[in-house]
Amino acid sequence: MDVNDITITSFTVRDLRWPTSLENIGTDPMNLAGENSFGYLQYKTNIHELLGTGWSFANGQGNEILCTAIKSLAPRLVGRTLGSLVSNMGLTQRKLQSGQIRFMSPERGVLQLATCAVLNAIWDLWAKSQKKPLWRLITDFTPEEFVRIIDFHYLSDVITPKEALEMLAALEESKSQRLELALKNKAVPAYNTSAGWLGHSDDKIRELLSDAADRQRLSLVREVIGDEGILMVDVNQIWDVDYAIEYMKNLADMNIWFIEEPTSPDDILGHAKIRKALKPYGIGVATGEHINNRVMFKQLLQAEATDAVQLDACRLASVNEILAVLLMAAKFGVPVVPHSGGAGMVELCSHISTIDFVVVSGKKSILEYTDHLHEVFEAPAACTPDGYHVTPTVPGYSSDVKESEFGEFECPNGSFWKSEKGLQMLGDPWRGTPGEQTS
Repeated sequence: MDVNDITITSFTVRDLRWPTSLENIGTDPMNLAGENSFGYLQYKTNIHELLGTGWSFANGQGNEILCTAIKSLAPRLVGRTLGSLVSNMGLTQRKLQSGQIRFMSPERGVLQLATCAVLNAIWDLWAKSQKKPLWRLITDFTPEEFVRIIDFHYLSDVITPKEALEMLAALEESKSQRLELALKNKAVPAYNTSAGWLGHSDDKIRELLSDAADRQRLSLVREVIGDEGILMVDVNQIWDVDYAIEYMKNLADMNIWFIEEPTSPDDILGHAKIRKALKPYGIGVATGEHINNRVMFKQLLQAEATDAVQLDACRLASVNEILAVLLMAAKFGVPVVPHSGGAGMVELCSHISTIDFVVVSGKKSILEYTDHLHEVFEAPAACTPDGYHVTPTVPGYSSDVKESEFGEFECPNGSFWKSEKGLQMLGDPWRGTPGEQTS
């Protein structure tokens, strides 16, 4: 279908929240009551039933703010042809992030999440119009087409369009071999993090947050997976830098690949200090799920602060900015291990990791797989019996949620959120705060 014949005519934004905290899904030391939530955007077009779906992720309370931010940006693209937007996606991204509204949070915060949702919808629409899953749309690009997607603003001191072209061209000859592996579901190995989620009372969590308790649990996991199994641990932002170093030294004999987000996600030099201190003990550092833009990833890599780039598909400015991060990670030789520990994250990241393998790094990495809420998607993610992510086959960005979900979980009028328990949760201003939550 010719993209110049497709015009965006209108849009809808809906607040979709699943009460995942009731089953302790996604709980950890920082998020004691997480409701997996979407600011869910759909662009309608002049072509009957051709929709572009894009969403960004939230944690329950505050999703209404995300929806408002999406509503502030989405009108900018109404009346535009798809062709006018995708002919230079790097420029489309920059324009979407410009204007008076940029003052509120320039390429960070809730406006970055909203930008992600809007651009995700355009990518979904583009892939559907070409009847390809997103990963295949992008891996079919020439290196020149690939580079034109990216806004290299602020990155030229680390990577230039010319250098990116040379990197991509160098992998072209062997690309068909990796493409064949992707089509056989052999591109992206999976690992599971659900075993690390907490489902305990506040007192139990305090009891578990000790060296002895961690050692006991890690020993149990190591016993189950054996000496050859890959073991990672996640702190989720709660430690100071020096404490993280001393704590992890005491677990060096557990053969841990990396400690994830050991301190504030904004503290790039802190992560660098932790990584340098733990390297002699064979423990790496991973971070990135709360990093909001390509500039912070640039600094993270320049500072040699991470052993794994854990980008989040809904924190950055959609596929455009993700591809820039993939290129930088490949240049620095750091594997990309996307964060995908929430509803829909595996669906999106299975595209991203496949793109990285086939055309950017040319190397297999791993991708998180959490087994919840896949059934709510029209094109659900899945794993093979031998532990690989199933490569997406349905046209689009695997973003469409089944309409039946909205009747129960759209906020505030879905049946769950109008129930006694739902109203109690929505009425709690301290939802998720230890010692303050009343619901």
